[in-house]
Formats: sequence, structure tokens, C-alpha cells
Amino acid sequence: MNVSVVIMGVAGCGKSSLGRAVAQAMQLPLVEGDDFHSPESRQKMSQGVALTDDDRAGWLDRLCDQLRQHPGGMVLTCSALKNAYRERLRAALPGLRFVFLEINREQAQARVGSRGEAHFFSSNLVDSQFATLQAPTGEPGVLTLAATAPLDQLQAEVAAWMTHKELA
Repeated sequence: MNVSVVIMGVAGCGKSSLGRAVAQAMQLPLVEGDDFHSPESRQKMSQGVALTDDDRAGWLDRLCDQLRQHPGGMVLTCSALKNAYRERLRAALPGLRFVFLEINREQAQARVGSRGEAHFFSSNLVDSQFATLQAPTGEPGVLTLAATAPLDQLQAEVAAWMTHKELA
């Protein structure tokens, strides 16, 4: 199957967990978007400083390269908060699909806060993620799911959606 999908949403929505589950179920490579942030961006985020569009430019370039390097399909976890970011990713791989994990601010804050020191992302940045978010409502090739649904249910819904040739 040569379908690629971006699991997107604000910090704490469950991108990594769902990405792993979908990649395993669909036998596709998983690319964690966070792994492609520059050391400078990681440092900023760990200090609670929100990234700018300029900070994200190189990161998006690296993610676009990953999409082009996996023509057989892949699962990418990436916040993809703005329409412009999603359009850049779509330009790298026409037909790219997005799964938007919707979550409210309080739930996201609780999830990010529970990570402790295991993750570089400061819980202070959850508000900036919501301020930046342009929900992909009405965009082609987007499946919106409730981030708080059970992981096995989310994985099954994404897998079923990805097997359809036409975009939802």
C-alpha cells in the first residue's frame, strides 16, 4: 500500500501512540516528527519558548524529505498546526492524508504535564499550540477523531480509512 498519513494535533493529543499503532497494523514505517527538530528548537521548547514559523521551516523541509523518501507509504507524526504547514507537506507528497486528533486544552495540559522529564516539550507551551492551531476542518483527505477515544478504536478507524482509495 502506498498511502502515507500524518497523525497531527497539538502536544498531548496522542500522535506518537497512535502513529506507532497505525504503523504496526499497516506494516508501514513510522517517522516521528519530533526526531527532526533542530537542537536549537528542542532547546527553545524545553525552556518553554514557542517556535516561530522560521524555527519550523527547516523542520518541515526535513519532514518533506522523509515523505519523498518513502514512496511506498509511511506514518508521520507531526503537529502540522497551520494550514500552510500541511500544504507544504502535501506538496511534497500529493495525496497525503491527515488524521487530526482533537483534544481540549485541559486534557492536553494534563497529558503533557504527566510526561515529566521524559519529553523535551515544556507543558507551558500547550496554550501556544492551541493559539497556533488552524483546525483542518474542510480540507481534503482529513479524518478527525476524538483523541480521548481508546487507542485500539482509533487505530482501527485510521486503518479502515486508509484502505479506501478515495479521500474521506
